[in-house]
Amino acid sequence: MYFPYMYGAPIEFIILIPAILFAMYAQAKVKGTFNKYLKVQNRSGYTGAQVARMILDKNGLHDVRIEHIRGNLTDHYDPRTRVLRLSTPVHNGRSVASAGVAAHEVGHAIQHAKGYFPLMLRNNIAPIANFGSRFVWILVFAGFIFNSVLIQVGILLYLAVVAFQIVTLPVEFNASSRALAQLEGGIITREEIKPAKKVLSAAALTYVAATLVGIAQLIRLILLSNRRD
Repeated sequence: MYFPYMYGAPIEFIILIPAILFAMYAQAKVKGTFNKYLKVQNRSGYTGAQVARMILDKNGLHDVRIEHIRGNLTDHYDPRTRVLRLSTPVHNGRSVASAGVAAHEVGHAIQHAKGYFPLMLRNNIAPIANFGSRFVWILVFAGFIFNSVLIQVGILLYLAVVAFQIVTLPVEFNASSRALAQLEGGIITREEIKPAKKVLSAAALTYVAATLVGIAQLIRLILLSNRRD
């Protein structure tokens, strides 16, 4: 029976370290930036929910509902139900950060309404990626014990995970660009655009980090497979 940690330096594990460290930095950056500008009130006095509703209505998306959800930075747009869900600090908050995050999520609703191709592609990949992320390691471990073909199947499934993360990058960057364009339409002042952009840029780092971790994990799987062979 073969187990990779029994042979030489564990390069398969070391390769993950830079990506994981960057992911930790990205998480700290987004939380720090969000919390900083959560304390800066926007001059209009609009809550995140009001900002979202204004942008949705402006773009003819009157049928998209806004719901309040628990948590922090749990905000998202659900294309299946056409519902925008905003966390308490964003939904009720009247800060620059609240306006920026709310506008970003509306950006996804606008993408959906306009048939933005990367978003459609991501939505189609999502079921396979979810399946792959759940079962890849079961297949890999089974491959070490029984048949290496199972490892190859696991790698193919994980390719969908990495593809999902890569496609997510243009989706998120585009949503932020749409958000800033909408906010510049008079919802917040020019002076407040810069801090709103900082919040969205910090959030984007987390998606870059997730992609790097995914790619590093894929390389690790390939190395493990080569050793098994």
